[in-house]
Amino acid sequence: MTGKEISTLDLVLSAPRSPSEITGHPYIGIRTRDLGVISTTFSQIATQENTMKDTDIKRLLYMHLFCIFSIILSIFIPSFFLENFSILETHLTWLCICSVLVTVVNLVLYLVVKPNASSKRSSLSYKVTRLLKCCVYFLMSCFSFHVIFVLYGAPLIELVLETFLFAVILSAFTTVPCLCLLGPNLKAWLRVFSRNGVTSIWENSLQITTISSFVGAWLGAFPIPLDWERPWQVWPISCTLGATFGYTAGLVISPLWIYWNRKQLTYKNN
Repeated sequence: MTGKEISTLDLVLSAPRSPSEITGHPYIGIRTRDLGVISTTFSQIATQENTMKDTDIKRLLYMHLFCIFSIILSIFIPSFFLENFSILETHLTWLCICSVLVTVVNLVLYLVVKPNASSKRSSLSYKVTRLLKCCVYFLMSCFSFHVIFVLYGAPLIELVLETFLFAVILSAFTTVPCLCLLGPNLKAWLRVFSRNGVTSIWENSLQITTISSFVGAWLGAFPIPLDWERPWQVWPISCTLGATFGYTAGLVISPLWIYWNRKQLTYKNN
């Protein structure tokens, strides 16, 4: 035998044959310890991610409770200051109050919670430009919804104010949260509302509340042509009420759905 063949044979004969011998091997033992450290590290990371996810879900739930509370305030508070106030009889007044309250509460909550806080400092001019863009986007949303409602059968000349205020409150339910969370970034909007495009539970919640608001407004249009002769069948009362119920339902459902499916939800870092 050559020297090379003898050394190979010695290695084979001296190779460990039991698990205890394997872990005792100087090289394999090191690898076993490394695997243990790696598995422990991954378990710690998973635990931290679950803890952060649970914390975000609690913050999301509290935010949604405040948004629901703002809608409740828009129903009861004006009756103390305005005579004969009701959602049906003074519907336009309620639309204005509800839109303002929902918008203000969303702005304040997102400024306090800061779900998408950036580590980069922004200049004053950048913040002013961003604010102006958000205002333009909101106005464009209102006019776009108004045009869509007319195309779907809303009166073109009559009840113009009613149709526009319906567009305003629907924008408060859908566009304002998008602007608060994503900013005036159309690419981010398209990403969030595309398939598997969300990157956080906040965007998941935004999907649910926005879609539920649209579905509620759409379902609210069904009773209008019926001959029930109810006061809430007048345009656009049933649609605004449907959008409000849909938005409220989305606020309730989204944190519960996210909490229920939190272990299955995975997000891609954008």
